[in-house]
Amino acid sequence: MTQAVERRTPLGVFVATMPLAGFGLYVALLTPVVVTLALKVEAVAPGSKERDLGLVLGVGALLAMISNPIAGRLSDRTASRFGMRRPWLIGGTLLGTAGLVLVATAEDVPLIGVGWCITQVSYNGALAALTATLPDQVPDARRGAVSGLAGIALQVAIVAGAVTAAVFSGDLARFLVPAAIALVLIGVFAAVLRDRVLATRPATALGLRQLLGTFVFDPRRHPDFAWTWLTRFAFMFATATGVTYLPYFLTDEIGIPKDDVPGKVALATVVLTILTVVTSVVGGLLSDRIGRRKPFVMVAAVVAMAGLLVVAFAGTFSQVVVGFVIFGIGTGCFYAVDLALVTQVLPSTDDTGKDLGIINIANALPQSLAPAIAPVFLAIGGYPLLFAAGAVVGIVGALLVTRVRSVA
Repeated sequence: MTQAVERRTPLGVFVATMPLAGFGLYVALLTPVVVTLALKVEAVAPGSKERDLGLVLGVGALLAMISNPIAGRLSDRTASRFGMRRPWLIGGTLLGTAGLVLVATAEDVPLIGVGWCITQVSYNGALAALTATLPDQVPDARRGAVSGLAGIALQVAIVAGAVTAAVFSGDLARFLVPAAIALVLIGVFAAVLRDRVLATRPATALGLRQLLGTFVFDPRRHPDFAWTWLTRFAFMFATATGVTYLPYFLTDEIGIPKDDVPGKVALATVVLTILTVVTSVVGGLLSDRIGRRKPFVMVAAVVAMAGLLVVAFAGTFSQVVVGFVIFGIGTGCFYAVDLALVTQVLPSTDDTGKDLGIINIANALPQSLAPAIAPVFLAIGGYPLLFAAGAVVGIVGALLVTRVRSVA
């Protein structure tokens, strides 16, 4: 066991800068996922866009799933005078920017894939360190509210990305404006963070066996962590089925011209974000005040899945927007309260980064599985069946949170 010197950033400073840093990383990472990567792939390979997009996103998500917990574990063991998390925040953001430069300038799908893999690995390393600062810096009783702000950052980032894609027409601007935002906001957060510092270096080196153990925990010893992981996985799988293919759904099912898709995605995302912001704040504060997490997580997930079902059977863009309204109401509350729940069921305070990395597998794995499974559902019943199947998975996940015992 290593001991860290506990240092805490003033709560007001942390609350003002950590969600903004999260916004920066999310806008750089999610703008391509939501719209610009689909447009880029379609531009270089229009005849095989669904297959190629699924392959690029799937491989990138697989690498994200691997890199996030490894980076989290390595940050737990980082004995730098600059702190445990700061080197990973800065290094990951710089390398992620390089990956987006490669994506923006690529002229074929393989090069897009290489750039996207670099982007995913790097930004997820930074994201692992950023997420670990929440339990490092914030007391249990205040985490619901702070998690709510982090959830807002996620949703606002999606809007910012969609707006960027609509406002800018060139690949360089569409990919590098979000990257520049990440560089600035992560830089500010890294400058003000009073990072934990390891008092002693780890006594043993991190060997292959220990490294492989990064991806493993004992669900029998930590059942609440396991149930929380499954709940998050199911919700993210449902979300991935809808978000990944939304641009193609609008063109192929709703009949929107390709040139109008970025604007329509931006409009739908703005609506989604407004509702998400409100329910993130309200849900996080109410959960802290009442002292309960599970009811909020379960109800929020069910509401969000109802919205996804509305999108699944939409015949007009107006109906898609209605679905996004309902989806946003549930999603905001889910992200805020579920993150607070996660930090309360972590197996060990010494391995915070590693354990949060395992949780992030539940975020990243669906991004690989959904594109891999999607062609089967698309061949059988098109986008309505794909979205409906995702909603069913999300509802099942909502019920699983009731199995958590250590948190109300």
